[in-house]
Amino acid sequence: MEESNNNLGVANNAPGDDDGRLKEQDRLLPIANVGRIMKQNLPSNAKVSKEAKETMQECVSEFISFVTSEASDKCRKERRKTVNGDDICWAMQTLGFDDYAGALRSYLHRYREIEGERVNQEKAASGGSEGLVRDHHHWQEQSSHAAIGHQHHSDNRAEEASSSFLSFDASDQRRNFGSSSRPL
Repeated sequence: MEESNNNLGVANNAPGDDDGRLKEQDRLLPIANVGRIMKQNLPSNAKVSKEAKETMQECVSEFISFVTSEASDKCRKERRKTVNGDDICWAMQTLGFDDYAGALRSYLHRYREIEGERVNQEKAASGGSEGLVRDHHHWQEQSSHAAIGHQHHSDNRAEEASSSFLSFDASDQRRNFGSSSRPL
């Protein structure tokens, strides 16, 4: 019989060791992704040591966990089950990463605008009556068919967006998101 920990809402068969700790591979970002992002910001002939990748992997994973934990606590206090981009921005602001929070908030706003425009263009091209509903902070598709049809594009966009975010220089908050050579 499967037991659950009601305080955490996690089943005992969650990924991890027998004592409940997460496995190393489950708590860290994939090292190949970290290495690829590091190389994107270095000259093409630069080499990145395995130790440098592992160190960056630990640091980035810890930072993400730290910020996400703060956002998750906020959601728990508000009795919400889903952490969204606005919660992450709030957490970054609360934790003192003001410059990054402002830059991320701008990036998130622009991403939502572009994604809404893309879905509306696809809706118009297909001639369907399906559309978007804008609730306080989120764009949601009304049709599950539309969501399934665009899953492949969303996966690529999510990877590109996460790559862009991790390599984004927050000191350059004047970046013009509309003229980026890389699509979101």
